[in-house]
Amino acid sequence: MVIITLQRHKCIGCNYCVEMAPNQFQMSKKDGKTVLLHAIEKKGFFTLKSNDFSILEACENASKACPVKIISVKNN
Repeated sequence: MVIITLQRHKCIGCNYCVEMAPNQFQMSKKDGKTVLLHAIEKKGFFTLKSNDFSILEACENASKACPVKIISVKNN
């Protein structure tokens, strides 16, 4: 299972995650911060759990590209 976690409140709106993984991330028109699509929010952390391993590489690239390091990707 692929687990992606986003600390959205720390986002600076650089858009790198959207460029690297457009099927998982998009920028909010309201506040200019990233949104992890289909994620569940709990205490400020947005988490997506997926059995689709095809998203792993793109999400890892998004995590590496993030200048504020607010995206974590785990492969369980």
